[in-house]
Amino acid sequence: MEKKSTKTCRICLLETEQYYFLNNDNKLMLQFKLLDLLPQIDLNIPPNPIACNGCIITIEKIYAFKQLCIQTELIMRNLRQPGAIKEELHGNNIKVEPSNLKIISDDCLEINTDVPVCVEEPSKTELYHCYNCDFDTNKKTSLIRHLIHKKVNVQHTGEKPFKCNVCDYCSTTLSYLKTHMRKHTGEKPFKCNICDYCGTTRSHLKSHMSKHTGKRPFKCNICHYCGTTKSSLKIHMHKHTDEKPFKCTTCDYCSITMSDLKRHMRKHTGEKPFKCDICDYCSTVKSSLKIHMHKHTDKKPFKCNICDYCSTTMSHLKTHMRKHTGEKPFKCNICDYCGSTMSHLKSHMSNHTGKKPFKCSVCEYCSTTLSYLKTHMRKHTGEKPFKCSLCNYSSNQSGNLKIHMFQHGGVKPFKCNICDYCGTTMSDLKRHMFKHTGEKPFKCNLCDYCSTIMSHFKTHMLKHTGEKPFKCNICIYCSTTKSSLKRHMRKHDGEKIFK
Repeated sequence: MEKKSTKTCRICLLETEQYYFLNNDNKLMLQFKLLDLLPQIDLNIPPNPIACNGCIITIEKIYAFKQLCIQTELIMRNLRQPGAIKEELHGNNIKVEPSNLKIISDDCLEINTDVPVCVEEPSKTELYHCYNCDFDTNKKTSLIRHLIHKKVNVQHTGEKPFKCNVCDYCSTTLSYLKTHMRKHTGEKPFKCNICDYCGTTRSHLKSHMSKHTGKRPFKCNICHYCGTTKSSLKIHMHKHTDEKPFKCTTCDYCSITMSDLKRHMRKHTGEKPFKCDICDYCSTVKSSLKIHMHKHTDKKPFKCNICDYCSTTMSHLKTHMRKHTGEKPFKCNICDYCGSTMSHLKSHMSNHTGKKPFKCSVCEYCSTTLSYLKTHMRKHTGEKPFKCSLCNYSSNQSGNLKIHMFQHGGVKPFKCNICDYCGTTMSDLKRHMFKHTGEKPFKCNLCDYCSTIMSHFKTHMLKHTGEKPFKCNICIYCSTTKSSLKRHMRKHDGEKIFK
């Protein structure tokens, strides 16, 4: 409760010193309750309206009374259905279903839980069943309590009376709605007493605490997997059964979790709900937004313990560490190729399949990855987004800018372990190493030509094909290399470089 100078209550228009803000008090959900009772009220007039203690108590009572009426109506509908209750008689392991339990007619039914809803005749009844679900009991009073329970009754009818006034969410109970509202308000009341973690639900906090305690009580009976929650174990079990119960209605995609399906559906709808509040960036995944926010804060929490590399994500750091360890876990099942990342392997597989799904809309260029196509498109647009902060240099690739920056710093990080050679790129070092090994990996399958450089090999192959891709736009001259074309162009310009 906030205590301030006297203000006018939005509801009764009386002056009060003790009040609650209707739009901001998310704990009591006053705004939701008031709009539920009186949707015509405009809580934007005046700005940030308040309610006095007396009106708050009245709102709570009326809202509770309305919910009671709703639940009673659901109970009455349920009990009016014929066969809402069934019973079974067990004797000598023989199952008999006598018709000795009668439903009271509507004329005799009163809204009073003390009045029995069934008339029982003397019998050997042992078990009562609910026709709407799998609930059973040996006590009729327990069955009646089951039928009038709020949560159970809503499950029977399928109704979700508690609606969010911000989005389309509906729930069966007020407690679920309160938990949902924390997504809009950002409230995280459940705090860890060991670290800075805060959660929106108690179950989330319990799951988090297992990181500190190491407790994983939910164990798989097939493998060694242990989970912190029952739901995580259920998801894990789908891996053994190969079950993917959540299916896309548009394509053939199936997933083992609803959250994965929701993320997939955004590809069809184009929805990007996770928006940056600083720039125009939007994402389909919350984790991508978190990574993006590091760009604004310049925060790179994941650091390499060998070199100066820092990353915004743990996955990027793991990929980087493979440069130091030489690990290449992604192996091709056709040839001996091994890659350090899955994307590298996918790109390699196109060499076997010949598949290049990403096509340029301007020319005939095709690529194996979307990132390659984006880089290629900058040739048509002339865009060079990667600019040097020290000179006028700009490039259409981030890798080129990194190499350029080494020239300013005089840095050559890639060193030969045999001689004193240092290179600015890993590819430079690899080419240099061929001098020590004598290896020439690029071999022509038509003649004996071998080369240590891919570009030289490509130029050589043009001799066999007769292709001359570099054409003069003034005369009919064609060349197999770009350097030859440049030399030719000087004739048109009258330029004499070598004096």
